[in-house]
Amino acid sequence: MGTVQSTQSSRPRSNNPLTSISTDAAMLNQLARDVKASMSIYDAGEDQVYGLLAEFAHPGELLHAAEAIHEAGFRHFDTHSPFPIHGMDKAMGLGNSLVGWITLGGGITGLSLATLMQWWMGAVDYPINISGKPFFAIEPSIPIMFELTVLLASLATAAGMFALNGLPRPYNPLFYSKNFARVTDDAFFLHIAASDRKFDQETTAQMLQELGASNVETIHDHGEEDQD
Repeated sequence: MGTVQSTQSSRPRSNNPLTSISTDAAMLNQLARDVKASMSIYDAGEDQVYGLLAEFAHPGELLHAAEAIHEAGFRHFDTHSPFPIHGMDKAMGLGNSLVGWITLGGGITGLSLATLMQWWMGAVDYPINISGKPFFAIEPSIPIMFELTVLLASLATAAGMFALNGLPRPYNPLFYSKNFARVTDDAFFLHIAASDRKFDQETTAQMLQELGASNVETIHDHGEEDQD
């Protein structure tokens, strides 16, 4: 019978720890970029290019453009409008919000702390015999359990909303665009970040124009300097 020689043993293996460290660092950097991108915080690319900002005439065009951009494989992009647009989450490929799970975690934490606190104070730290009643019982503990559950759930909801939206954020490179000031009035914008793997300034700008953008502007990240 013939012998089968494994090709894995013949492949050169890198024993250089620096190579492994650089690979791990690149993976961590990419993970950090993706996490920040989920909060609409993007890193600038070459020549401080932050991305492309496209303006559309009405919400329907913005919705269609967002859907086309997502289908083209872009992931680091966001839309801006004076009011919520029905169906935009689906068009952008966004899943369900994580705020609900954060609220649940806060509520469970509050309930657990309230139960533990009352058990510890009544049955362990300072037990008092009152008419032979148990040192700890669920029934009289319900009000405190309810209050701490609601308190920590509401605080977790607010904190989770701010964190997932990358707030507070006093500085945003989009503020350098004078047209972007109209986003709270009557303008509709789509921003594609330069950190996206598929981003190419010329090709992406042409794609946005083909989608009906009335104006495509290159945004540069100059840092937190005077924007006037």
